[in-house]
Amino acid sequence: MPPISVCIPSFRSENNHIERGYTVFRIDVLINGRQHVVEKRYSEFHSLHKMLKKSIKPPEIPSKHVRNWVPKVLEQRRQGLELYLQTIIMENEVLPKIFLDFLNIRHFPSLPKTESCGSLDTDSVESSKLSHQPIMVFLNDPYLLPDPHDAFPNVVIEGVIRGVFYADLQPR
Repeated sequence: MPPISVCIPSFRSENNHIERGYTVFRIDVLINGRQHVVEKRYSEFHSLHKMLKKSIKPPEIPSKHVRNWVPKVLEQRRQGLELYLQTIIMENEVLPKIFLDFLNIRHFPSLPKTESCGSLDTDSVESSKLSHQPIMVFLNDPYLLPDPHDAFPNVVIEGVIRGVFYADLQPR
């Protein structure tokens, strides 16, 4: 798994007429040079923590109960949740699927290398069988095409797309 960097730079309060107010934390996730944003409520962090306890020993999570919703207390909670995510990443060589799902990170099942491509040892029947895994298909790659609102076109991507898909066309 490539290195993952997470930070929680901000939070905001949400109020609506259906339920009482709550806080949403913005999580910036950086993986393979690509950054995306995930927004989560504390209750989602708490659910993650309960599920992680089934597979790993997660670090302590900031207290569920907050007496006072002043910005200073919420800032402490933000820092605590950021440290919580960073500690999970630092202390686990293989991150649980539930954690990757929480951060909206695409992942493939991790298998030992000998199982993923077969073994060269042909003496045993089991080792000579290839292990087939389902292939994930993405209809659209959100990083392939430039943002339509981008003021500057990405000439590199456009050139590659033209070269690969329209190679028989002459340049203009």
